[in-house]
Amino acid sequence: MGVEARLAELGVTLPEVAAPVAAYVPAVRSGNLVHVSGQLPFVDGKLAVTGKVGEGPGLVAPADAAELARVCVLNALAAVRQVVGTLDGVRIVRIGGYVASDPSFTGQPLVLNGASLAIGAIFDEAGIHARSAVGVASLPLDAPVEVEMLAEVAEG
Repeated sequence: MGVEARLAELGVTLPEVAAPVAAYVPAVRSGNLVHVSGQLPFVDGKLAVTGKVGEGPGLVAPADAAELARVCVLNALAAVRQVVGTLDGVRIVRIGGYVASDPSFTGQPLVLNGASLAIGAIFDEAGIHARSAVGVASLPLDAPVEVEMLAEVAEG
């Protein structure tokens, strides 16, 4: 089953590609690689949640941040599709994730599992990827999570 058919089977609709918030493009193809710029958890052009991730009042809960990482990765896939035309024949090579973290928060890998598990469900073996999960002091627009991606397009 192709990736596009798998998306339909899962009931996943990719969003419109998010407009860049500065001077860059959402994705660039170089040969058979597609480099996707950092994607924020935009839904309908807006951040539904802002702030730091951690445990406690006034912070974005780690489980909520994991769902936001899933939103980011769907935005990244939309950027890949825009450049390539289809996700069939695409393999995910690497995901890089950034979590705006409360100073005491160390669960960044669990937050990025939201992105990795979504990729695994959509791409199966073609979604096995390398990954980094980094805690940072802040992200653009006060987003809790940002995800970038490297994808490989099958030749042919």
